[in-house]
Amino acid sequence: MGSYIPYTGEERQAMLQAIGLTSTDQLFDIVPEAVRVKNLDLPDGLSELEVGQRMAALAGKNRVFSSVFRGAGAYRHYIPSIVKTVTSKEEFLTAYTPYQAEISQGVLQSIFEYQTQMCELTGMDVSNASVYDGAVAAAEAVFMCQERKRTKVLVSGAADPQTLAVIQTYCESRDVPVSVLPAAGCATDLEALKAALSADTAAVYVQSPNYFGVIEDMDAVVAAAHEAGAKVIMGTNPIALGMLKTPGEYGVDIAVGEGQPLGMPLSFGGPYLGFMTCKKAMMRKLPGRIVGQTTDAEGRRCFVLTLQAREQHIRREKASSNICSNEALCAMTASVYLAAMGPGGLKQVAQACAAHAHYLAGELAKLGFALRSGDKTFFHEFLTDCPVDPAKLCQALEDQGILGGLPVDGGILWCCTELNRKEEIDRLVSVIGEVCKG
Repeated sequence: MGSYIPYTGEERQAMLQAIGLTSTDQLFDIVPEAVRVKNLDLPDGLSELEVGQRMAALAGKNRVFSSVFRGAGAYRHYIPSIVKTVTSKEEFLTAYTPYQAEISQGVLQSIFEYQTQMCELTGMDVSNASVYDGAVAAAEAVFMCQERKRTKVLVSGAADPQTLAVIQTYCESRDVPVSVLPAAGCATDLEALKAALSADTAAVYVQSPNYFGVIEDMDAVVAAAHEAGAKVIMGTNPIALGMLKTPGEYGVDIAVGEGQPLGMPLSFGGPYLGFMTCKKAMMRKLPGRIVGQTTDAEGRRCFVLTLQAREQHIRREKASSNICSNEALCAMTASVYLAAMGPGGLKQVAQACAAHAHYLAGELAKLGFALRSGDKTFFHEFLTDCPVDPAKLCQALEDQGILGGLPVDGGILWCCTELNRKEEIDRLVSVIGEVCKG
């Protein structure tokens, strides 16, 4: 039997003796006898070998699909082997985010490179060192826009429901009013947006491509919001930016999103990466940390922790965020992925995603799966009607080793990436055709 206790009985007894005690029970004398837990109902311990076998058996119960047509916020992309090779080096791989990054030029440089790449990708002026995930990034961005006389937040009903839920949770604790705009044809209702804007509106959050894959009319959103004096937060898919206009080109104030598509596997939901970029004028409200480049006393290039607008470094009531850390390893993963792909590679990935999705949409339309978004442009996700029971269809696909789209509001939300080959799409459509006939 292996032991997980790092000290021998003799060593523990020596430590107790040093503090004038004879047993560990004496450490808890202050705890009333009535509330002490004498024994835990736990199974016997296992050796390292037995634990490994037990975990392997549990993992074996998971079903991993090789043919996937589901996204809804987490996406399966090709990850170049160099990404794992670099990020798994012992110099980088750590179980915890380095709190004192200033002691390591290597960590600071990796964050600086990440920030630079995210600014280039989004077309914005400033990036922080990342936050926990895309939903947190959106919620934190809302608070960046708060002013004394402007507190109301408008959120598009076409945004990811999980992101909306996080925004609402954050805002509830600060008594910030949140209004959800209706979605018309799988996109933000612009007329409803204009009607909802008022003198107390602080921010408008719109996701593009949105939860249903539709590319929103961000020019109209930005024009309406700015005319009313409100800030615009744009949630976006970083892969889509390989071929679409950047948030900077639209003139938004803050760009946020989930960085998981940039070299991170699905991993049952995490760890993921929330990116945040903004205009220079809003830099001091950006939560988390920002690394800057400077020169040392001898004129050599070096990096320094420039800004940390969080409660551990400044007076708590003045802190812009409760974010105390960043996803350093995930940020480095995104940085290595972007460096490996380059602008040309990222564009190819985006174009392949869009091409595959549009081909699938066309084939499904022949089977009666009409697009819910009508003639609106979409990226690599789209919502269709479902002429058969969605649950029955998904089960039939799973029986054939295919993870189909996500049932949503009586329809199905489909997704394609560069990994969905034409042959794979044709097989999906063939199986769906048989289900529809039956």
